[in-house]
Amino acid sequence: MFEGIIFDMDGTLVDSEIVWQRAEQDLFEARGLVYNDAVREQVIGLRLDEFFAKLSALYGLDETVEALSAELQDRLIAYIDLIERKPGAQEMIDYAAALGVPFCIASSSPLRIIEAVVAAQGWSSVITRFYSADDVAQGKPAPDIYLHACEQLQVDPQRSLALEDSPNGARSAVSAGMTCAVVPDYHSTPDKFTAITPHVYGSLHDVLDALKGGRLSRV
Repeated sequence: MFEGIIFDMDGTLVDSEIVWQRAEQDLFEARGLVYNDAVREQVIGLRLDEFFAKLSALYGLDETVEALSAELQDRLIAYIDLIERKPGAQEMIDYAAALGVPFCIASSSPLRIIEAVVAAQGWSSVITRFYSADDVAQGKPAPDIYLHACEQLQVDPQRSLALEDSPNGARSAVSAGMTCAVVPDYHSTPDKFTAITPHVYGSLHDVLDALKGGRLSRV
């Protein structure tokens, strides 16, 4: 059994990536810029400061990263009611709680967004620990956020499970020494994880079945 379980949030527990994309498109279209899938694929899973640093260089934006980040968060929160749970998310959370092991969210999103999503989904009484990549030196794909979350939970990364949806997130968890189970979101395909982790599933229901059946365990 794993000592701890750490969930990514966007694209893993909640179907929010499409809502993030809508907010991002609104922001860039307001500036007369084209923001397409090819551009977005380069920044999926990045922390907002790294996201905007990369796109500011691409688009030649002269606004501060802080101002752009604050605007995007406002736009996302305006769409918060459109964010739905991923299939199997509630069951996975219930399973982690029933196991009695420490669990939390470790996300690239700012704490303000994590708190808003957790509250909107009615999870505030269940998920009481969540950590933002804003709290560490480097965002995903660096291991910092997962190492930080494991330290806060007081669990050994090598004996803990991470659940992810993106290549950048999976790289972060694996680099931290964790076992990483992936359910690719709409922006990814299973083949993108071939060199990262062998634990790729079709849904969180499949992850839960593998855990209960002993087919997903620490290496």
